[in-house]
Amino acid sequence: MTKSKSAKPIRGKRAPAEVKSKAPSGRHGRSEQAGKGAAIPTSKPAPETFPSSAASTQQSGQEKFGARVSRRAADRLRAGHVWVYASDVESLDFGGPAESTPSLLPVADYRGMLLGTALYSPASQIALRMVSREAIGQTEWLELLGKRLTNAIDRRLPELHAKELQSDAFRLCFSEADEIPGLVVDKYGDLVIVQLLAKGLDSAPVREKIVATLLDRTKPVAILERPDPRIRELEGMPAPSQEPLYAADPQHPVTATQFQLNGLTYHFDANAGQKTGAFLDQRANYKAAERWAAILSPAGRALDVCTYQGGFALHLARVSKNVTGIDASRASLEVAERNLSANRKELQADVDWVEGDAFEVLRDWASARERFDTIVLDPPAFAKSKRAVEGALRGYKELNLRAMQMLKPNGLLVTCSCSHHVSLTDFEGVVAAAAADAHRRVRLLDRRGAAADHPVVLNIPETEYLKCLVLEVE
Repeated sequence: MTKSKSAKPIRGKRAPAEVKSKAPSGRHGRSEQAGKGAAIPTSKPAPETFPSSAASTQQSGQEKFGARVSRRAADRLRAGHVWVYASDVESLDFGGPAESTPSLLPVADYRGMLLGTALYSPASQIALRMVSREAIGQTEWLELLGKRLTNAIDRRLPELHAKELQSDAFRLCFSEADEIPGLVVDKYGDLVIVQLLAKGLDSAPVREKIVATLLDRTKPVAILERPDPRIRELEGMPAPSQEPLYAADPQHPVTATQFQLNGLTYHFDANAGQKTGAFLDQRANYKAAERWAAILSPAGRALDVCTYQGGFALHLARVSKNVTGIDASRASLEVAERNLSANRKELQADVDWVEGDAFEVLRDWASARERFDTIVLDPPAFAKSKRAVEGALRGYKELNLRAMQMLKPNGLLVTCSCSHHVSLTDFEGVVAAAAADAHRRVRLLDRRGAAADHPVVLNIPETEYLKCLVLEVE
């Protein structure tokens, strides 16, 4: 195989236009979060608590609210969305001491009519995240939090107990999609990982309620909080404690384990890797890629671009003769090599890893007329804001063009985008444009999204971010 100069082998076989928006989960920076918000008019400083019911906020027959939002924001909330951007907050009325910023705020429309209660993030452009359509206080919110987290886990019980899936790693809570904005909970074998991605969740009572609920519904050896440094900075949240939220053995807390995905073993270390540790949203797509490769190109030559820790590559290695995984991160490829070793008896392929920039490697290999039977493209999110979409589309077209130039006739292309701001229509459009430039006819075999434990809520478009096209390139 011809290597590019940059390729290093590793041994081993409307969110408004002026703001950014955040997708609830992700990869290589997949989770998308807005930056700091604009100043919001504030009439009074903040109290620690707010009324527990709408009735208790009445003053002389008139409701008194913490935040008033624009008509545009009110219409969005009434349509089922849960975000209010800082630019849509018309005023804030805290009514308490200046040193105290509330985690919950009653929300009213521009006319003063109650819309509900929201988590408040003073530093973020997503200033308010609705958690109730009524006025509630801290006690009611914690009860609601526990109930919703319980419901989220219970909805996943059929998958958690499905032995035929041969998996013990799942997303237990998917933020807005499970009615708990800013909370992500992932299970890796006997470890549970928690991410708090909204300022309004950053409190001891919230953590205590999350831990109590998880212990009631799961049996982990440890519950660990793993921060997302970029989002914590944008939300104005301090770094959390390094201590586990829960450990069955407090003297020797477990922070690393192995987990199963579709019958393959993967290593997990809570102190390393992207996001919560792995990309569980691709679990079903890993299996689909393996199935289609077995149909179109059994015992063929496969390429996994942006392999990370070998997700697609190891699945393809069960049905291919040779598999190559490319990634820019040497640390990720070292974990991929450990995963390869853990599954060696299950795999029939020779596997090698290449460290290098995907664009440079594919450009060089296409020029050298390298040929593959199967290629998977699973790059990081190219568009973390609406302004980045144009550049992202160019990047997707380049990768798909090079892949099609290297695919053998009737080869398999599995191409993915995890950029919420790139629509399915636009993504399919650039893949079609790449096919035209490559003079290849492309047949759509399957159109896929995230695994079922990453549910989509149609009222909240940001919950549908992952797009996966399975294509036969004729």
